[in-house]
Amino acid sequence: QVQLAESGGGSVQAGGSLRLSCAASGYSANNGDMAWFRQAPGKEREGVAAIVPGSDYTYYADSVKGRFTISRDIAKNTLYLQMDNLKPEDTAMYYCAAGTRYGRRLSPLDPFYWGQGTQVTVST
Repeated sequence: QVQLAESGGGSVQAGGSLRLSCAASGYSANNGDMAWFRQAPGKEREGVAAIVPGSDYTYYADSVKGRFTISRDIAKNTLYLQMDNLKPEDTAMYYCAAGTRYGRRLSPLDPFYWGQGTQVTVST
């Protein structure tokens, strides 16, 4: 059974930083696609960043390029999202996801597995 457990969310002022973690069990962060998504109130879920096994190729939404970094720790089987220079529009519930159905790695229709989410709130 695959379980993804996010942590690291919280409240921060604009310009600040947070690092989200996603501990995976029943799924290999080394061998499988993993990604971060977010959903703000009243908005659709959107892809934020994704990482491809083997090549470690990464994908980022345009809105976070240059500010967010996705990475993983193979030994800890954990995915991370380092978020710098946070903006109020980054406020959302952030979800860890794993697996890819279609290879469309920033599409919310793509992952097989989802975590429960961790809230990020950025104030002015």
